[in-house]
Amino acid sequence: MKMRGAFLFISFIPGAYGASVNLDEPKTITAPKIEYNVKSEEIRTTGQTEIVNQSGQKLTLTDSYLTPSAESLGGGDMELWLGNHVYVKADRFTRDGAETVAHDAMFTACEGCDPYGNAWEISATTFIHDATEKMMYFHNSVFWVYDLPVLYWPYFEMPDPSVRHKSGLLMPNIESTNKMGTQINLPVHIALSDTHDLTLRFSYLTQENPLFHGEHRLNTRHGEFRTQGSFTHNKMGENRWHIFNDDVIELGEYARATVYLERASDKTYLQKYGFYDAQPYLDSGAKLELFGQSSYAVADMHVFQELRSTSQNQPIPSGDILPNIRGVHQTAPFFHETYATFGADVLGISGDGTSNQRMIGMAAITSPWTLWGVNRVTLNLSGRYDIYNFHNTEMLDGEIYSGVKTRFLPSGYVEWGLPLMRAGQKWTQIIEPRARLTVMRELDQAQFSLNTDSAGTFLTDASLFSSNRFAGLDLWENGTFADYGVRYAAYSGTDQSFEIFLGQSYDFSDRVVADSNSGFHDGLSDYVGRIRYNRAGWLTFNNHFRIGEDDFSLRHIETNAHVGTSRNFLILGHLWSAKFIDLQNMTNDTHEMIAGAGLQLAERWSVRFNATYNFSEKHFQRHSGGVFYNHPCYYLSLEYRRDNSSKYDYVGTTTFQFRFGMSIDGKQYK
Repeated sequence: MKMRGAFLFISFIPGAYGASVNLDEPKTITAPKIEYNVKSEEIRTTGQTEIVNQSGQKLTLTDSYLTPSAESLGGGDMELWLGNHVYVKADRFTRDGAETVAHDAMFTACEGCDPYGNAWEISATTFIHDATEKMMYFHNSVFWVYDLPVLYWPYFEMPDPSVRHKSGLLMPNIESTNKMGTQINLPVHIALSDTHDLTLRFSYLTQENPLFHGEHRLNTRHGEFRTQGSFTHNKMGENRWHIFNDDVIELGEYARATVYLERASDKTYLQKYGFYDAQPYLDSGAKLELFGQSSYAVADMHVFQELRSTSQNQPIPSGDILPNIRGVHQTAPFFHETYATFGADVLGISGDGTSNQRMIGMAAITSPWTLWGVNRVTLNLSGRYDIYNFHNTEMLDGEIYSGVKTRFLPSGYVEWGLPLMRAGQKWTQIIEPRARLTVMRELDQAQFSLNTDSAGTFLTDASLFSSNRFAGLDLWENGTFADYGVRYAAYSGTDQSFEIFLGQSYDFSDRVVADSNSGFHDGLSDYVGRIRYNRAGWLTFNNHFRIGEDDFSLRHIETNAHVGTSRNFLILGHLWSAKFIDLQNMTNDTHEMIAGAGLQLAERWSVRFNATYNFSEKHFQRHSGGVFYNHPCYYLSLEYRRDNSSKYDYVGTTTFQFRFGMSIDGKQYK
């Protein structure tokens, strides 16, 4: 439980006499009559009295007395403001040292937040505040909601608003699923320090055994450590669990280490118990990063756990990766803007009795020039050398091979661009034709083995004008090819922008790898492009597409749009991609739509909804929504989630969840 605020602390220094006494720093006492005893240094007031300390906290009472440093303080009809909305009222009270006792008291952190009255209050026959322990104690307390009694406690205690972290029970929440019944979550917060805490949660399920969940958080001067995990022994007698860990350690100005762990007892546990976030696999490992002014190096390792029921036609990790080392260094310009880049890559993959190690060295010289008429020309020469060590590895021809293979790839490119600008009174327009010619060594074999780090290639507007159009480094580009396109952009002085791009690639030699779904062909590729529009942030539209080079048919399109503000909005996303078995025959295409909407029904009431629909399979993959109420003093929500996926022992489920939280001085706590 985290709270912020401050309790009243007044230290008095003798001042002048009168109806309004200004104290040091400044602190004031205002009353119709104020008496000061020089000998005992005690102050007494008559009538309605107001005391304001340096921080602005205000106390009003009648017929009060105060000793030096306010060690003793008393009066009647007390009203004390501890924050903007934190308020205590009592018929009479006394203070002796660090302990303040109020009788027939009322406490709220919602004073003045609602014109209909305080959203919640706690009344007590006796209210005690201990300034040393920073705790508030309520005897014979009643919890009120809009002046209606809701709950009675014989005894209740809570930290005062100055406490940032305090161990104790958090607000419970309720979920209900159609597979495991009602789930009641009871969380407990354990504050070990201001930067170190722990949350434990016990979940009772009506149709399944209990679930235990824990989350640990630690911040240090040079690191952040986060761990969460869960465990259950279900009614089938199985132990099911998960653990996620993410630690980041700063090792000085130029180095950082990361340790991460993701593991689950089986493929469906995360999904069934609500910890699943659509991740296809779990990744555990460690990473060390080194930074320099013009250099970067990283060494990492990965151990994977597959979560999908099938990986057919999907790029998946084919083994554990150890090590994976990459480094790059860019020199200062030699002359003009010409610079050199050096890189190295070491990768090891092992699993199922097979392994291979790859070492790559790369070097390149790049020279950009701006010529007459703002023509921009970039020249590049590069070379790359690969060494592979295979052990029981399946090669492309089906042979199981152990041994060393090497290859060398020299390449270079020349790129030209001509940005033409026209500035008008309302719009600035830019049109830029661009072309690149890339020359590479032509090879008979684009890769050595199966199960490498290359997941093929897919032509997009982002991969155009790239020396390596594949997803990894094991699969090589081949021969000579050219990329060309034209971009048009317009910008207005009213926060509007528009962009359209269209481009294509041409291979001068036959491609060794020509996936019919990639968009590449021998010779001319498909056309790729994008369209973007933005109007002052409330309307954004992005579209990426691919069109067949032979018949101009649509092959791939991705669209996303956002209309509205953070309170009222509509989000639409659409994906369609043709799937080819070969150049003539098609199979089921990929066709999905994502929609989301938010509507502010009133100042505090809102609804939100989102869904993913698969047109190819004619059903919703998932959808969720909810009603939300945000009050300055509390919030509540009722949400539902529907997951239609099916895998092993997991069948799509519907979950309902109710949440309630309270606010202390404008800050919400769960």
